[in-house]
Amino acid sequence: MPESGGLLKQELFYLTIPQVGGGEDIFATIRWSQKLLYDNGQFSVEVPFRFPQFVNPLPKVFMKKEKIQLTVNSGVTKEIILQGTSHPLKEKGRQGEKLSFLHEAAVENWSTKDFTFTYTVYSGDLSGQVLVKPSTLRDYDDRDMFCLFLLPGKNVDRKVFRKAVVYIIDTSGSMQGKPLESVKNAMSTALSDLVQGDFFNIIAFNDELHSFSSCLEQVNDKTIENAIQWMDLNFVAQGGTDIMHPLSEAMTLLSNSHDALPQIYLVTDGSVDDERNICHTVKTQLMNRGPKSPRVSTFGLGSYCNHYFLRMLASIGKGHYAAAFDTGSIEGRMVQWFQKASNTIVSNISIDAIKNIQDFELDSEYIQDVSAKYPLCVSGRYHGKLPETLIAKGHLADMSEISIELKVHHVKDIPLDKVLAKQQMDLLTAKAWLLENKELERKVVKLSIQNSLPSEYTRMVLLQTSLDKIDPAQQAKNKSIKQSSPDERSAMPLRGLTLGFGDVTATRENLTTGFGEIKSPEKFEIFEKAVGCCSRVADCFCCMCFIKACSKMNDQCAIVMMQACAALACLGCFECCSELCCGGAN
Repeated sequence: MPESGGLLKQELFYLTIPQVGGGEDIFATIRWSQKLLYDNGQFSVEVPFRFPQFVNPLPKVFMKKEKIQLTVNSGVTKEIILQGTSHPLKEKGRQGEKLSFLHEAAVENWSTKDFTFTYTVYSGDLSGQVLVKPSTLRDYDDRDMFCLFLLPGKNVDRKVFRKAVVYIIDTSGSMQGKPLESVKNAMSTALSDLVQGDFFNIIAFNDELHSFSSCLEQVNDKTIENAIQWMDLNFVAQGGTDIMHPLSEAMTLLSNSHDALPQIYLVTDGSVDDERNICHTVKTQLMNRGPKSPRVSTFGLGSYCNHYFLRMLASIGKGHYAAAFDTGSIEGRMVQWFQKASNTIVSNISIDAIKNIQDFELDSEYIQDVSAKYPLCVSGRYHGKLPETLIAKGHLADMSEISIELKVHHVKDIPLDKVLAKQQMDLLTAKAWLLENKELERKVVKLSIQNSLPSEYTRMVLLQTSLDKIDPAQQAKNKSIKQSSPDERSAMPLRGLTLGFGDVTATRENLTTGFGEIKSPEKFEIFEKAVGCCSRVADCFCCMCFIKACSKMNDQCAIVMMQACAALACLGCFECCSELCCGGAN
Protein backbone atom coordinates (compact mmCIF):
# COMPACT_ATOMS: atom_id res chain seq x y z
CA MET A 1 0.00 0.00 0.00
CA PRO A 2 1.21 3.55 -0.59
CA GLU A 3 1.86 5.60 2.53
CA SER A 4 0.23 8.88 1.50
CA GLY A 5 -1.17 10.64 4.52
CA GLY A 6 -0.21 7.78 6.80
CA LEU A 7 2.44 6.93 9.32
CA LEU A 8 3.23 3.26 8.87
CA LYS A 9 5.03 1.47 6.10
CA GLN A 10 3.80 -1.78 4.59
CA GLU A 11 6.28 -3.79 6.70
CA LEU A 12 5.03 -2.29 9.99
CA PHE A 13 1.80 -3.05 11.83
CA TYR A 14 0.63 -1.55 15.14
CA LEU A 15 -2.15 -2.80 17.38
CA THR A 16 -3.25 -0.94 20.52
CA ILE A 17 -4.72 -3.09 23.32
CA PRO A 18 -6.16 -0.83 26.05
CA GLN A 19 -6.75 -1.57 29.75
CA VAL A 20 -4.53 -4.61 30.23
CA GLY A 21 -4.03 -5.64 33.84
CA GLY A 22 -0.90 -7.19 35.26
CA GLY A 23 -0.58 -10.94 34.81
CA GLU A 24 -3.35 -11.16 32.21
CA ASP A 25 -3.00 -13.32 29.10
CA ILE A 26 -3.52 -11.62 25.73
CA PHE A 27 -4.74 -13.54 22.70
CA ALA A 28 -4.68 -11.78 19.34
CA THR A 29 -5.93 -13.20 16.04
CA ILE A 30 -4.70 -11.39 12.95
CA ARG A 31 -5.79 -12.34 9.42
CA TRP A 32 -4.25 -11.10 6.21
CA SER A 33 -3.51 -12.34 2.70
CA GLN A 34 -0.34 -12.24 0.65
CA LYS A 35 0.93 -13.72 -2.58
CA LEU A 36 3.14 -16.78 -2.64
CA LEU A 37 6.62 -16.09 -3.96
CA TYR A 38 7.87 -18.22 -6.83
CA ASP A 39 11.49 -18.69 -7.86
CA ASN A 40 13.22 -21.48 -9.78
CA GLY A 41 10.24 -23.81 -9.46
CA GLN A 42 9.78 -23.23 -5.72
CA PHE A 43 6.83 -21.66 -3.91
CA SER A 44 7.61 -19.86 -0.67
CA VAL A 45 5.85 -17.80 1.96
CA GLU A 46 7.44 -15.45 4.48
CA VAL A 47 5.53 -14.33 7.57
CA PRO A 48 6.83 -11.51 9.82
CA PHE A 49 7.75 -13.13 13.12
CA ARG A 50 10.14 -10.73 14.80
CA PHE A 51 9.51 -8.70 17.93
CA PRO A 52 11.49 -5.72 19.30
CA GLN A 53 13.77 -6.63 22.17
CA PHE A 54 11.80 -4.59 24.71
CA VAL A 55 8.62 -6.57 23.90
CA ASN A 56 10.04 -9.96 24.83
CA PRO A 57 9.70 -10.97 28.50
CA LEU A 58 12.99 -11.36 30.33
CA PRO A 59 14.63 -14.80 29.89
CA LYS A 60 14.85 -17.17 32.86
CA VAL A 61 12.01 -15.30 34.54
CA PHE A 62 9.11 -16.09 32.21
CA MET A 63 9.15 -19.25 30.13
CA LYS A 64 7.28 -18.87 26.88
CA LYS A 65 5.46 -21.30 24.62
CA GLU A 66 5.98 -21.01 20.88
CA LYS A 67 3.45 -22.77 18.67
CA ILE A 68 3.21 -22.72 14.88
CA GLN A 69 0.50 -24.68 13.10
CA LEU A 70 0.64 -24.70 9.30
CA THR A 71 -1.81 -26.11 6.77
CA VAL A 72 -0.87 -26.10 3.09
CA ASN A 73 -3.66 -26.48 0.56
CA SER A 74 -1.82 -26.46 -2.75
CA GLY A 75 -4.87 -26.84 -4.98
CA VAL A 76 -3.05 -29.42 -7.14
CA THR A 77 -3.22 -33.20 -7.18
CA LYS A 78 0.50 -33.60 -7.82
CA GLU A 79 2.98 -34.43 -5.06
CA ILE A 80 4.09 -31.59 -2.79
CA ILE A 81 7.73 -31.70 -1.67
CA LEU A 82 8.93 -29.69 1.33
CA GLN A 83 12.12 -27.80 0.45
CA GLY A 84 12.90 -25.83 3.59
CA THR A 85 11.56 -24.02 6.65
CA SER A 86 12.96 -21.53 9.12
CA HIS A 87 11.46 -23.36 12.13
CA PRO A 88 11.50 -27.09 13.00
CA LEU A 89 8.15 -28.28 11.67
CA LYS A 90 6.87 -31.82 12.00
CA GLU A 91 4.59 -33.18 9.32
CA LYS A 92 1.31 -34.22 10.92
CA GLY A 93 -0.58 -35.55 7.93
CA ARG A 94 -1.32 -35.56 4.19
CA GLN A 95 -4.72 -35.80 2.62
CA GLY A 96 -4.90 -35.18 -1.12
CA GLU A 97 -3.53 -31.71 -1.83
CA LYS A 98 -3.58 -30.76 1.87
CA LEU A 99 -0.58 -31.03 4.19
CA SER A 100 -0.43 -30.11 7.88
CA PHE A 101 2.63 -29.25 9.99
CA LEU A 102 3.18 -28.36 13.65
CA HIS A 103 5.90 -26.79 15.77
CA GLU A 104 5.38 -26.48 19.52
CA ALA A 105 8.07 -25.92 22.16
CA ALA A 106 8.82 -24.18 25.45
CA VAL A 107 11.48 -21.54 24.80
CA GLU A 108 13.38 -18.93 26.76
CA ASN A 109 13.13 -16.43 23.94
CA TRP A 110 10.59 -16.09 21.17
CA SER A 111 11.87 -16.44 17.64
CA THR A 112 13.99 -13.58 16.38
CA LYS A 113 13.64 -14.50 12.71
CA ASP A 114 10.76 -14.42 10.25
CA PHE A 115 8.89 -17.61 9.49
CA THR A 116 9.60 -18.99 6.01
CA PHE A 117 8.27 -22.09 4.30
CA THR A 118 9.27 -23.37 0.85
CA TYR A 119 7.87 -26.21 -1.23
CA THR A 120 7.74 -27.48 -4.81
CA VAL A 121 5.06 -29.15 -6.88
CA TYR A 122 6.50 -32.23 -8.55
CA SER A 123 6.37 -31.61 -12.28
CA GLY A 124 9.08 -32.00 -14.87
CA ASP A 125 7.20 -30.13 -17.56
CA LEU A 126 4.34 -27.70 -18.07
CA SER A 127 1.30 -28.66 -16.03
CA GLY A 128 -1.79 -27.03 -14.66
CA GLN A 129 -5.28 -27.31 -13.31
CA VAL A 130 -8.62 -25.50 -13.17
CA LEU A 131 -10.18 -24.78 -9.78
CA VAL A 132 -13.94 -24.16 -9.79
CA LYS A 133 -16.25 -22.90 -7.07
CA PRO A 134 -19.96 -22.06 -7.32
CA SER A 135 -21.15 -18.57 -6.59
CA THR A 136 -22.76 -17.76 -3.25
CA LEU A 137 -25.84 -15.75 -2.34
CA ARG A 138 -23.61 -12.92 -1.15
CA ASP A 139 -21.56 -12.89 -4.34
CA TYR A 140 -21.47 -9.82 -6.58
CA ASP A 141 -21.91 -12.06 -9.64
CA ASP A 142 -24.29 -15.03 -9.94
CA ARG A 143 -21.92 -16.89 -12.27
CA ASP A 144 -19.59 -19.59 -10.97
CA MET A 145 -15.92 -18.66 -10.62
CA PHE A 146 -12.83 -20.44 -11.87
CA CYS A 147 -9.07 -20.11 -11.51
CA LEU A 148 -6.86 -21.60 -14.22
CA PHE A 149 -3.14 -21.91 -13.58
CA LEU A 150 -0.14 -23.23 -15.49
CA LEU A 151 3.14 -24.13 -13.79
CA PRO A 152 6.25 -23.80 -15.99
CA GLY A 153 7.91 -26.88 -14.51
CA LYS A 154 11.65 -27.45 -14.39
CA ASN A 155 12.30 -28.82 -17.87
CA VAL A 156 15.75 -27.49 -18.76
CA ASP A 157 15.18 -28.26 -22.45
CA ARG A 158 12.29 -25.81 -22.78
CA LYS A 159 13.57 -22.93 -24.92
CA VAL A 160 12.89 -19.28 -24.20
CA PHE A 161 11.68 -17.10 -27.07
CA ARG A 162 14.21 -14.82 -28.71
CA LYS A 163 13.36 -11.22 -27.85
CA ALA A 164 13.19 -7.90 -29.64
CA VAL A 165 12.91 -5.43 -26.74
CA VAL A 166 12.36 -1.69 -26.46
CA TYR A 167 12.80 -0.21 -22.98
CA ILE A 168 10.86 3.05 -22.44
CA ILE A 169 12.18 4.89 -19.37
CA ASP A 170 10.68 8.03 -17.80
CA THR A 171 13.44 10.60 -17.15
CA SER A 172 11.22 13.54 -16.20
CA GLY A 173 12.25 15.91 -13.41
CA SER A 174 10.32 13.98 -10.75
CA MET A 175 12.61 10.95 -11.25
CA GLN A 176 15.68 12.72 -9.91
CA GLY A 177 17.86 11.12 -7.29
CA LYS A 178 17.34 7.62 -5.94
CA PRO A 179 14.41 6.60 -8.22
CA LEU A 180 16.30 7.16 -11.48
CA GLU A 181 19.50 5.68 -10.05
CA SER A 182 17.61 2.51 -9.04
CA VAL A 183 15.97 2.26 -12.47
CA LYS A 184 19.38 2.57 -14.14
CA ASN A 185 20.80 -0.23 -11.96
CA ALA A 186 17.83 -2.49 -12.79
CA MET A 187 18.24 -1.67 -16.48
CA SER A 188 21.91 -2.66 -16.36
CA THR A 189 20.89 -6.03 -14.89
CA ALA A 190 18.18 -6.50 -17.54
CA LEU A 191 20.60 -5.72 -20.37
CA SER A 192 23.15 -8.18 -19.00
CA ASP A 193 20.45 -10.89 -19.02
CA LEU A 194 19.90 -10.54 -22.78
CA VAL A 195 21.53 -13.27 -24.87
CA GLN A 196 22.97 -13.68 -28.34
CA GLY A 197 20.15 -13.54 -30.88
CA ASP A 198 18.14 -10.93 -28.96
CA PHE A 199 17.62 -7.35 -30.17
CA PHE A 200 17.04 -4.21 -28.10
CA ASN A 201 16.78 -0.45 -27.95
CA ILE A 202 16.28 2.13 -25.19
CA ILE A 203 14.11 5.24 -25.25
CA ALA A 204 14.50 7.84 -22.49
CA PHE A 205 11.54 10.20 -22.48
CA ASN A 206 10.34 13.39 -20.80
CA ASP A 207 9.12 16.28 -22.96
CA GLU A 208 11.39 14.87 -25.67
CA LEU A 209 12.68 11.50 -26.83
CA HIS A 210 16.27 10.33 -26.62
CA SER A 211 16.96 6.95 -28.28
CA PHE A 212 20.03 4.80 -27.84
CA SER A 213 19.87 3.88 -31.53
CA SER A 214 17.77 4.64 -34.58
CA CYS A 215 17.00 0.91 -34.95
CA LEU A 216 17.02 -2.33 -32.98
CA GLU A 217 20.56 -3.34 -32.02
CA GLN A 218 21.71 -6.94 -31.92
CA VAL A 219 22.92 -8.10 -28.51
CA ASN A 220 26.66 -8.54 -28.04
CA ASP A 221 29.21 -7.44 -25.47
CA LYS A 222 30.00 -4.22 -27.31
CA THR A 223 26.40 -3.01 -27.77
CA ILE A 224 25.54 -3.78 -24.12
CA GLU A 225 28.60 -1.85 -22.94
CA ASN A 226 27.68 1.08 -25.20
CA ALA A 227 24.09 1.04 -23.92
CA ILE A 228 25.20 1.20 -20.28
CA GLN A 229 27.50 4.13 -21.08
CA TRP A 230 24.66 5.82 -22.97
CA MET A 231 22.39 5.50 -19.91
CA ASP A 232 25.04 7.16 -17.73
CA LEU A 233 24.96 10.19 -20.04
CA ASN A 234 21.26 10.33 -20.94
CA PHE A 235 19.42 9.22 -17.81
CA VAL A 236 19.17 12.79 -16.50
CA ALA A 237 16.00 13.82 -14.66
CA GLN A 238 14.53 16.91 -16.28
CA GLY A 239 11.44 18.06 -18.19
CA GLY A 240 7.84 16.81 -18.23
CA THR A 241 6.05 13.55 -19.08
CA ASP A 242 4.69 12.41 -22.46
CA ILE A 243 3.83 8.69 -22.69
CA MET A 244 2.07 8.31 -26.07
CA HIS A 245 5.00 9.57 -28.15
CA PRO A 246 7.58 7.00 -26.91
CA LEU A 247 4.99 4.19 -27.15
CA SER A 248 4.37 5.06 -30.81
CA GLU A 249 8.11 5.20 -31.45
CA ALA A 250 8.56 1.76 -29.85
CA MET A 251 5.78 0.31 -32.01
CA THR A 252 7.53 1.65 -35.10
CA LEU A 253 10.89 0.21 -34.04
CA LEU A 254 9.27 -3.21 -33.50
CA SER A 255 7.61 -3.27 -36.92
CA ASN A 256 10.63 -5.33 -37.91
CA SER A 257 11.30 -7.63 -34.94
CA HIS A 258 13.66 -10.00 -36.79
CA ASP A 259 11.33 -12.99 -36.17
CA ALA A 260 11.77 -12.53 -32.41
CA LEU A 261 8.98 -11.96 -29.89
CA PRO A 262 8.51 -8.15 -29.73
CA GLN A 263 8.29 -6.66 -26.23
CA ILE A 264 7.87 -3.16 -24.77
CA TYR A 265 8.76 -2.25 -21.18
CA LEU A 266 7.33 1.05 -19.94
CA VAL A 267 8.60 2.57 -16.66
CA THR A 268 7.06 5.79 -15.32
CA ASP A 269 6.28 7.66 -12.12
CA GLY A 270 3.76 10.07 -13.63
CA SER A 271 0.22 10.44 -14.86
CA VAL A 272 -0.89 12.16 -18.08
CA ASP A 273 -4.17 13.55 -19.45
CA ASP A 274 -4.61 11.21 -22.44
CA GLU A 275 -4.33 7.83 -20.68
CA ARG A 276 -7.68 6.46 -21.90
CA ASN A 277 -6.82 7.48 -25.45
CA ILE A 278 -3.44 5.74 -25.08
CA CYS A 279 -5.16 2.47 -24.09
CA HIS A 280 -7.61 2.60 -27.00
CA THR A 281 -4.88 3.53 -29.51
CA VAL A 282 -2.50 0.80 -28.35
CA LYS A 283 -5.31 -1.77 -28.38
CA THR A 284 -6.13 -0.93 -32.01
CA GLN A 285 -2.48 -1.11 -33.05
CA LEU A 286 -1.95 -4.47 -31.33
CA MET A 287 -5.07 -5.97 -32.89
CA ASN A 288 -3.82 -4.91 -36.34
CA ARG A 289 -0.49 -6.67 -35.71
CA GLY A 290 -2.12 -10.04 -34.92
CA PRO A 291 -0.34 -12.87 -33.00
CA LYS A 292 3.09 -11.25 -33.44
CA SER A 293 1.98 -8.00 -31.82
CA PRO A 294 4.32 -6.51 -29.19
CA ARG A 295 3.79 -7.52 -25.56
CA VAL A 296 3.47 -4.39 -23.39
CA SER A 297 4.62 -4.60 -19.77
CA THR A 298 4.34 -1.65 -17.38
CA PHE A 299 5.98 -0.61 -14.13
CA GLY A 300 4.71 2.20 -11.89
CA LEU A 301 6.83 4.10 -9.37
CA GLY A 302 5.27 5.91 -6.42
CA SER A 303 1.71 7.08 -5.93
CA TYR A 304 1.46 9.87 -8.53
CA CYS A 305 1.20 7.59 -11.58
CA ASN A 306 -2.15 6.02 -12.46
CA HIS A 307 -1.58 2.37 -11.58
CA TYR A 308 -4.96 1.34 -13.03
CA PHE A 309 -3.96 2.83 -16.38
CA LEU A 310 -0.68 0.89 -16.24
CA ARG A 311 -2.48 -2.30 -15.21
CA MET A 312 -4.98 -1.96 -18.07
CA LEU A 313 -2.24 -1.18 -20.60
CA ALA A 314 -0.37 -4.34 -19.55
CA SER A 315 -3.60 -6.37 -19.73
CA ILE A 316 -4.28 -5.13 -23.26
CA GLY A 317 -0.69 -5.90 -24.24
CA LYS A 318 -0.61 -9.45 -22.72
CA GLY A 319 2.23 -8.18 -20.55
CA HIS A 320 3.04 -7.91 -16.86
CA TYR A 321 2.32 -5.05 -14.47
CA ALA A 322 4.35 -4.35 -11.34
CA ALA A 323 4.97 -1.39 -9.03
CA ALA A 324 7.18 -0.01 -6.27
CA PHE A 325 5.84 2.38 -3.64
CA ASP A 326 9.09 3.15 -1.84
CA THR A 327 12.50 3.93 -3.26
CA GLY A 328 14.22 1.07 -1.48
CA SER A 329 12.26 -1.59 -3.38
CA ILE A 330 12.49 -0.17 -6.92
CA GLU A 331 15.57 -2.03 -8.12
CA GLY A 332 14.61 -5.45 -6.74
CA ARG A 333 11.03 -5.32 -7.97
CA MET A 334 12.08 -4.11 -11.42
CA VAL A 335 14.61 -6.93 -11.83
CA GLN A 336 11.91 -9.49 -10.92
CA TRP A 337 9.50 -7.80 -13.35
CA PHE A 338 12.05 -7.91 -16.19
CA GLN A 339 12.80 -11.59 -15.55
CA LYS A 340 9.14 -12.57 -15.36
CA ALA A 341 8.21 -10.82 -18.62
CA SER A 342 11.30 -11.68 -20.67
CA ASN A 343 11.46 -15.46 -20.19
CA THR A 344 8.53 -16.51 -22.38
CA ILE A 345 8.31 -20.24 -23.14
CA VAL A 346 4.74 -20.47 -24.51
CA SER A 347 2.96 -17.67 -26.38
CA ASN A 348 -0.58 -17.00 -27.63
CA ILE A 349 -2.38 -19.12 -25.05
CA SER A 350 -5.97 -20.12 -25.85
CA ILE A 351 -8.41 -22.33 -23.96
CA ASP A 352 -10.21 -24.98 -25.99
CA ALA A 353 -13.78 -26.17 -25.32
CA ILE A 354 -15.05 -22.84 -23.96
CA LYS A 355 -17.10 -21.94 -27.01
CA ASN A 356 -20.09 -23.87 -25.69
CA ILE A 357 -19.88 -22.38 -22.18
CA GLN A 358 -22.33 -19.58 -21.47
CA ASP A 359 -21.15 -16.12 -20.43
CA PHE A 360 -17.52 -17.23 -20.18
CA GLU A 361 -15.50 -14.15 -19.19
CA LEU A 362 -11.89 -13.60 -18.13
CA ASP A 363 -11.09 -11.02 -15.45
CA SER A 364 -8.10 -9.89 -17.50
CA GLU A 365 -8.41 -8.45 -21.00
CA TYR A 366 -6.26 -11.19 -22.56
CA ILE A 367 -4.26 -14.25 -21.43
CA GLN A 368 -0.58 -13.61 -20.82
CA ASP A 369 2.19 -15.75 -22.26
CA VAL A 370 3.69 -18.43 -20.03
CA SER A 371 6.97 -17.41 -18.39
CA ALA A 372 9.68 -19.81 -17.25
CA LYS A 373 10.04 -17.66 -14.12
CA TYR A 374 6.44 -17.42 -12.96
CA PRO A 375 3.19 -19.43 -13.00
CA LEU A 376 0.33 -18.22 -15.16
CA CYS A 377 -2.90 -17.60 -13.24
CA VAL A 378 -6.14 -16.65 -15.01
CA SER A 379 -9.48 -16.16 -13.27
CA GLY A 380 -12.98 -15.51 -14.50
CA ARG A 381 -16.69 -16.34 -14.44
CA TYR A 382 -19.06 -18.56 -16.41
CA HIS A 383 -22.58 -20.04 -16.53
CA GLY A 384 -23.25 -23.69 -17.13
CA LYS A 385 -21.05 -26.71 -16.58
CA LEU A 386 -17.38 -27.12 -17.43
CA PRO A 387 -16.17 -30.41 -18.92
CA GLU A 388 -13.94 -32.62 -16.80
CA THR A 389 -10.89 -31.49 -18.77
CA LEU A 390 -9.94 -28.28 -20.57
CA ILE A 391 -7.14 -27.99 -23.11
CA ALA A 392 -4.75 -25.02 -23.13
CA LYS A 393 -3.01 -24.49 -26.46
CA GLY A 394 -0.08 -22.27 -27.36
CA HIS A 395 3.09 -21.93 -29.43
CA LEU A 396 6.62 -22.81 -28.38
CA ALA A 397 9.78 -20.91 -29.30
CA ASP A 398 10.23 -23.03 -32.46
CA MET A 399 6.61 -22.08 -33.39
CA SER A 400 5.37 -25.64 -32.92
CA GLU A 401 2.03 -26.04 -31.15
CA ILE A 402 1.68 -27.44 -27.65
CA SER A 403 -1.44 -28.73 -25.89
CA ILE A 404 -1.68 -28.96 -22.11
CA GLU A 405 -4.43 -30.97 -20.41
CA LEU A 406 -6.05 -29.17 -17.46
CA LYS A 407 -8.27 -31.21 -15.17
CA VAL A 408 -11.22 -29.36 -13.66
CA HIS A 409 -11.28 -29.64 -9.87
CA HIS A 410 -14.34 -28.52 -7.89
CA VAL A 411 -13.04 -27.18 -4.58
CA LYS A 412 -14.92 -26.93 -1.30
CA ASP A 413 -12.39 -26.05 1.37
CA ILE A 414 -10.38 -23.46 -0.61
CA PRO A 415 -11.87 -19.95 -0.21
CA LEU A 416 -11.41 -19.20 -3.90
CA ASP A 417 -13.51 -16.06 -3.66
CA LYS A 418 -11.17 -14.65 -0.98
CA VAL A 419 -8.04 -15.72 -2.84
CA LEU A 420 -9.14 -14.03 -6.07
CA ALA A 421 -10.88 -10.99 -4.55
CA LYS A 422 -7.96 -8.52 -4.68
CA GLN A 423 -6.97 -9.47 -8.23
CA GLN A 424 -10.58 -9.25 -9.41
CA MET A 425 -11.09 -5.87 -7.74
CA ASP A 426 -7.96 -4.40 -9.30
CA LEU A 427 -8.84 -5.61 -12.80
CA LEU A 428 -12.49 -4.55 -12.50
CA THR A 429 -11.41 -1.13 -11.24
CA ALA A 430 -9.07 -0.76 -14.21
CA LYS A 431 -11.92 -1.66 -16.58
CA ALA A 432 -14.32 0.69 -14.81
CA TRP A 433 -11.77 3.51 -15.09
CA LEU A 434 -11.11 2.88 -18.80
CA LEU A 435 -14.76 2.55 -19.81
CA GLU A 436 -16.09 5.03 -17.21
CA ASN A 437 -18.65 2.34 -16.41
CA LYS A 438 -20.81 2.82 -13.30
CA GLU A 439 -22.04 -0.79 -13.38
CA LEU A 440 -18.47 -2.05 -13.05
CA GLU A 441 -17.91 0.40 -10.21
CA ARG A 442 -20.91 -1.06 -8.38
CA LYS A 443 -19.43 -4.56 -8.84
CA VAL A 444 -16.21 -3.37 -7.23
CA VAL A 445 -18.21 -1.92 -4.33
CA LYS A 446 -19.98 -5.25 -3.79
CA LEU A 447 -16.67 -7.13 -3.90
CA SER A 448 -15.14 -4.65 -1.47
CA ILE A 449 -17.96 -4.99 1.07
CA GLN A 450 -18.21 -8.76 0.64
CA ASN A 451 -14.50 -9.33 1.32
CA SER A 452 -13.80 -6.38 3.66
CA LEU A 453 -11.18 -5.00 1.29
CA PRO A 454 -10.72 -1.27 0.59
CA SER A 455 -11.44 -0.08 -2.93
CA GLU A 456 -11.40 3.17 -4.88
CA TYR A 457 -15.18 3.46 -4.47
CA THR A 458 -15.53 2.54 -0.78
CA ARG A 459 -13.99 3.77 2.45
CA MET A 460 -12.89 2.01 5.61
CA VAL A 461 -13.37 3.65 9.00
CA LEU A 462 -12.17 2.98 12.53
CA LEU A 463 -15.33 2.71 14.62
CA GLN A 464 -15.03 3.46 18.32
CA THR A 465 -17.23 1.26 20.50
CA SER A 466 -17.75 1.03 24.26
CA LEU A 467 -17.50 -2.14 26.36
CA ASP A 468 -20.54 -3.45 28.22
CA LYS A 469 -18.58 -3.77 31.42
CA ILE A 470 -16.61 -0.75 32.54
CA ASP A 471 -14.32 -0.66 35.53
CA PRO A 472 -15.90 1.59 38.25
CA ALA A 473 -12.65 3.50 38.69
CA GLN A 474 -12.47 4.13 34.94
CA GLN A 475 -16.15 5.15 34.93
CA ALA A 476 -15.50 7.70 37.68
CA LYS A 477 -12.56 9.04 35.73
CA ASN A 478 -14.70 9.41 32.60
CA LYS A 479 -17.18 11.66 34.41
CA SER A 480 -14.72 14.51 34.22
CA ILE A 481 -14.33 14.04 30.47
CA LYS A 482 -16.71 15.63 27.99
CA GLN A 483 -19.22 12.96 26.90
CA SER A 484 -20.01 12.57 23.23
CA SER A 485 -23.62 12.68 22.16
CA PRO A 486 -24.99 9.90 19.90
CA ASP A 487 -25.24 12.41 17.06
CA GLU A 488 -21.52 13.18 17.12
CA ARG A 489 -19.24 11.39 14.68
CA SER A 490 -17.70 8.27 16.30
CA ALA A 491 -15.86 6.92 13.26
CA MET A 492 -12.42 7.91 12.03
CA PRO A 493 -11.60 7.32 8.32
CA LEU A 494 -8.52 5.24 7.60
CA ARG A 495 -6.14 6.94 5.21
CA GLY A 496 -3.71 5.64 2.60
CA LEU A 497 -5.41 2.31 1.88
CA THR A 498 -6.07 2.87 -1.83
CA LEU A 499 -3.97 3.90 -4.84
CA GLY A 500 -6.13 6.54 -6.49
CA PHE A 501 -6.10 7.25 -10.22
CA GLY A 502 -2.88 9.21 -10.46
CA ASP A 503 -2.09 12.87 -9.98
CA VAL A 504 -1.72 14.77 -13.25
CA THR A 505 -1.10 18.06 -11.44
CA ALA A 506 1.74 16.62 -9.33
CA THR A 507 3.21 15.06 -12.48
CA ARG A 508 3.00 18.34 -14.37
CA GLU A 509 4.73 20.14 -11.51
CA ASN A 510 7.38 17.37 -11.27
CA LEU A 511 6.77 16.79 -7.56
CA THR A 512 9.02 14.11 -6.11
CA THR A 513 7.11 13.16 -2.96
CA GLY A 514 5.10 10.35 -4.48
CA PHE A 515 6.99 7.66 -2.57
CA GLY A 516 5.16 7.85 0.74
CA GLU A 517 6.89 10.71 2.51
CA ILE A 518 5.56 10.77 6.06
CA LYS A 519 3.00 13.53 6.45
CA SER A 520 1.31 14.90 9.54
CA PRO A 521 -2.04 13.21 10.10
CA GLU A 522 -5.16 15.28 9.85
CA LYS A 523 -6.80 16.35 13.12
CA PHE A 524 -10.20 14.81 13.70
CA GLU A 525 -12.82 15.61 16.28
CA ILE A 526 -11.35 12.93 18.50
CA PHE A 527 -8.86 15.57 19.66
CA GLU A 528 -11.69 16.97 21.78
CA LYS A 529 -11.51 13.86 23.94
CA ALA A 530 -8.17 14.95 25.32
CA VAL A 531 -8.11 16.82 28.65
CA GLY A 532 -6.81 20.37 29.02
CA CYS A 533 -3.69 20.85 26.95
CA CYS A 534 -3.59 17.24 25.71
CA SER A 535 -4.32 18.27 22.12
CA ARG A 536 -1.36 20.66 22.13
CA VAL A 537 0.85 17.96 23.64
CA ALA A 538 -0.28 15.47 20.99
CA ASP A 539 0.71 17.97 18.29
CA CYS A 540 4.31 18.08 19.41
CA PHE A 541 4.76 14.69 21.10
CA CYS A 542 2.77 12.27 18.95
CA CYS A 543 3.56 8.70 17.96
CA MET A 544 4.94 9.84 14.64
CA CYS A 545 7.63 11.97 16.26
CA PHE A 546 8.15 9.25 18.85
CA ILE A 547 8.75 6.51 16.25
CA LYS A 548 11.05 8.78 14.25
CA ALA A 549 13.10 9.36 17.39
CA CYS A 550 13.10 5.72 18.53
CA SER A 551 14.28 4.54 15.12
CA LYS A 552 17.57 6.35 15.76
CA MET A 553 18.05 5.20 19.39
CA ASN A 554 19.63 2.13 20.87
CA ASP A 555 17.49 -0.45 22.67
CA GLN A 556 18.14 0.90 26.17
CA CYS A 557 17.13 4.42 25.23
CA ALA A 558 14.05 3.11 23.45
CA ILE A 559 12.98 1.27 26.62
CA VAL A 560 13.25 4.49 28.62
CA MET A 561 11.10 6.28 26.05
CA MET A 562 8.49 3.50 26.21
CA GLN A 563 8.39 3.84 29.99
CA ALA A 564 7.87 7.58 29.58
CA CYS A 565 5.01 6.85 27.22
CA ALA A 566 3.47 4.53 29.82
CA ALA A 567 3.60 7.34 32.35
CA LEU A 568 1.72 9.61 29.98
CA ALA A 569 -0.99 6.98 29.75
CA CYS A 570 -1.99 7.85 33.33
CA LEU A 571 -2.88 11.33 32.12
CA GLY A 572 -4.92 10.06 29.20
CA CYS A 573 -2.51 11.41 26.57
CA PHE A 574 -1.24 8.08 25.30
CA GLU A 575 -4.68 6.74 24.43
CA CYS A 576 -5.48 9.88 22.47
CA CYS A 577 -2.13 9.91 20.69
CA SER A 578 -2.17 6.23 19.74
CA GLU A 579 -5.73 6.46 18.46
CA LEU A 580 -4.88 9.44 16.30
CA CYS A 581 -1.49 8.53 14.90
CA CYS A 582 -1.45 4.73 14.91
CA GLY A 583 -5.03 3.56 14.87
CA GLY A 584 -5.90 4.85 11.43
CA ALA A 585 -2.77 3.99 9.53
CA ASN A 586 -3.42 0.30 9.03
